[in-house]
Amino acid sequence: MLVKSKEAEDHSDLEETFSILRKYRLKPNLAKCAFGVRGGRFLGFMVTQRGIEANPLKIKAILDMKAPTYVNEVQRLTGRIAALIRFISKAAEKSLPFFKVLRKAKTFEWDAPYQQAFEELKKLLSMTPSTGETFSGRHPLLISFSYLTSR
Repeated sequence: MLVKSKEAEDHSDLEETFSILRKYRLKPNLAKCAFGVRGGRFLGFMVTQRGIEANPLKIKAILDMKAPTYVNEVQRLTGRIAALIRFISKAAEKSLPFFKVLRKAKTFEWDAPYQQAFEELKKLLSMTPSTGETFSGRHPLLISFSYLTSR
């Protein structure tokens, strides 16, 4: 669970969250909670004061890939693209060549159009995309990581 506030002094978000937890008799495991964190990895994404960003490790995994030579490597590529799809403008259009290769799995050939699309994808990902609202203020982001157990 993640609770964020625009400013650290604004505890109303936490108060509301704890009220809901009490209502349903849920108890946070305080050993697994962190309060006042400015950013971090959460559910495969990076949450920072700038908003939600792609996990750099997932971007690096694609940037370090060589051109696929087998169908299962194309499948691995499309899976990695799916994890970053919200950070790629017109992702479906730009990844269409890779899905076309999968349709023609019996006669796999990595031709120039596929290589061009692959290089374009790498170029886009090297720009470190981000999405979401940006935050301003002295203490821009308050994050609480919690693991809940039922009472």
